[in-house]
Amino acid sequence: MTMFARRHPILFSLLVVCAIGAVVIISVAALFFLGKRDSAFEFGEKVGVVEIKGIIADPKSVILQLKRFRKNKDVKAIVLRIDSPGGGVGPSQEIYAEVKKTTRLKKVVASMGAIAASGGYYVGAAADHIMANPGTITGSIGVIMEFANAEELFERIGISAVVIKSGEYKDTGSPLRKMTPEEKRLLEDFVGNVHQQFVTAVAEGRKMSEETVRTIADGRIFSGQQAQKLGLLDSLGNMEDAIALAAKLGGIKGEPSVVYGEKKKFSVLEYILGSKLAGALDRITSAALHCGYLYMPGRGIDNG
Repeated sequence: MTMFARRHPILFSLLVVCAIGAVVIISVAALFFLGKRDSAFEFGEKVGVVEIKGIIADPKSVILQLKRFRKNKDVKAIVLRIDSPGGGVGPSQEIYAEVKKTTRLKKVVASMGAIAASGGYYVGAAADHIMANPGTITGSIGVIMEFANAEELFERIGISAVVIKSGEYKDTGSPLRKMTPEEKRLLEDFVGNVHQQFVTAVAEGRKMSEETVRTIADGRIFSGQQAQKLGLLDSLGNMEDAIALAAKLGGIKGEPSVVYGEKKKFSVLEYILGSKLAGALDRITSAALHCGYLYMPGRGIDNG
């Protein structure tokens, strides 16, 4: 090597520079990758964090993260970080069921951020411990179906429709005509049944009687402080407090390593559907069933 350096000093210098550059690039890439994985490769006992953000529509990502952490022997406890106004009944129930399965094997602490209402509260109700900030918006335990009747509008602009249906109730909720009393009763029964499922889930998760839950399950919202007094959550604290508690419940001594689940990829469609414009169009053209709507001044409609 010394002889090569003497005979070809310029070439040798270039090789050295290239080698140093390669080491620097690999080091930076490794640090970046490890940073993105949020301590995934750290050894020792960990607290896993599963994040639920925005409208709850597709539970697949959250369910997969819970299953991975459940099977990972190094993850001793899980924090379910919730920042959601709610969403669809079915998706919320799927996550609730998966959280329930997880609590049989590992401790789960639900940490509520700015908002964890309606479906956002539903998914956290199965956790071993629920923590929120004093000003967290939560509650909104209720179900709503909302329909629009554009019959008069269509008549004014000269649009008529012909409906061919296989059964009497197949076009229930159609914006082309008024709803009949029978259809309204049918939908009220349906909403009542789904609402009862919500009440039962909260009662089971919080170890409260259904009668007690029903007295506050009228769609109203609460601050974190109010919710604690009502028994809907256990303590007040931020994300770091939730991680510390999860570590303690999981038997981790000292400061725990924290590993985050894979973040959901950005969806342009979800962004558009979550806009005020989409909310306005939804009121005019469609009917949607949610675990309640949460109305916030200046924000239009949030799906709860």
